[in-house]
Amino acid sequence: MQPYIHHVHYYETDKMGITHHSNYIRWMEEARIDFLEQMGWPMTKLESMGLVSPVLNVNCDYKKTTTFSDTISIMVSVTEFKGVKLHLAYEMKNQDGDIVSIGTSSHAFLDMNGRPVKMKKDYPEFFEVLNSVQQ
Repeated sequence: MQPYIHHVHYYETDKMGITHHSNYIRWMEEARIDFLEQMGWPMTKLESMGLVSPVLNVNCDYKKTTTFSDTISIMVSVTEFKGVKLHLAYEMKNQDGDIVSIGTSSHAFLDMNGRPVKMKKDYPEFFEVLNSVQQ
């Protein structure tokens, strides 16, 4: 998988010129959507199949500040997937290769009525792809 690349926008910074902490969570979401697309399972495809994936938990540890025009490379990896919950890890690095943040998120898989789905049974191809990239 290729990293997701984000360029820090001016509006993402605060009065001190530092990226506001809430933006890192948004970048994780952007990287997750890109990760799914790279696997051939974009959210538009999943939603057209009647599948949604709400966030259950998100965590972000800040290691180094970023500023306007920094280039942030975000690697996403599957740390755990057994069919009910998907656990992802994110490593964010600046253009110098320094880790600026690490994070995690957990997601469920539900049908459009909000009921949990049996991924292995109902979506076997997607289930196998997620299993194949699990670390």
